[in-house]
Amino acid sequence: MPPGHDNPQTGPFHVEGAEPGDTIAVHLVAVEPARDYAVSAFGPGFGAIVGTDRTAMLGAELPETTWRYEVDRTQQVARSHSPDGKFRWEVPLAPFLGCLGVAPAMGDVRSTIVPGTFGGNMDCPEVRAGNTVFLGVNVPGGLLSFGDGHYAMGDGEIIGAAIEGAMQVELVVELLKRHATPVPRIENQDEVMFVGTGRPLEDAARQAFKAMVQWVRARSGMREMDAFQFVSQHARAPIVQLVDPEYTVLVKLDKRRVPGLRG
Repeated sequence: MPPGHDNPQTGPFHVEGAEPGDTIAVHLVAVEPARDYAVSAFGPGFGAIVGTDRTAMLGAELPETTWRYEVDRTQQVARSHSPDGKFRWEVPLAPFLGCLGVAPAMGDVRSTIVPGTFGGNMDCPEVRAGNTVFLGVNVPGGLLSFGDGHYAMGDGEIIGAAIEGAMQVELVVELLKRHATPVPRIENQDEVMFVGTGRPLEDAARQAFKAMVQWVRARSGMREMDAFQFVSQHARAPIVQLVDPEYTVLVKLDKRRVPGLRG
């Protein structure tokens, strides 16, 4: 793969009427594998438990390796095997988009490998059919793009790649005027989620937890300390990925547990 061609995207799309301070709500109607195969790979210098340019370590690099997965739509699994053929395994299909984002603020330019408060390469399994992703608009038109189809992925994406392949996507874009969204938010009927990005990992978690405390406070009328306590005891926070230039952490909460929740 030529350098700089990571995470192919569709877009950017200009959303008519979108201005900084607005929010684009992306309703994901369908996210389905478009092929009967997918690929995962390891590239030297990329991954959560190897030396990288940011975490420099002495020692030999692990070899570049590729695994092909065959998609069984009937059983809803992807199957692969070790290169020597001695071991086989299957992974349940759970398709989602690794990348969904708008243009960054302040004229910033980001590679498609980098996530941020604008979304981007969040590699979040909750960017899936049935959920809505809320992204704050930073430039006129928003400039929405998406891609990087993932057929399945474990928490952390520790090898640097999911089970990746082309995707058929159906979505609806809704513009929410004069509604700011500083941190990517994901919702469905039962849950609200925030995606934090940053390094070190704890800063990504802090970003998402802070957004969740603020959301609970605004939607319930709780005092700040009560909202802090409530989120502390109810939230779940899987590590989404810790391989990209910025890490991502998902903080999620069952909305039905929030006392006094307002619409």
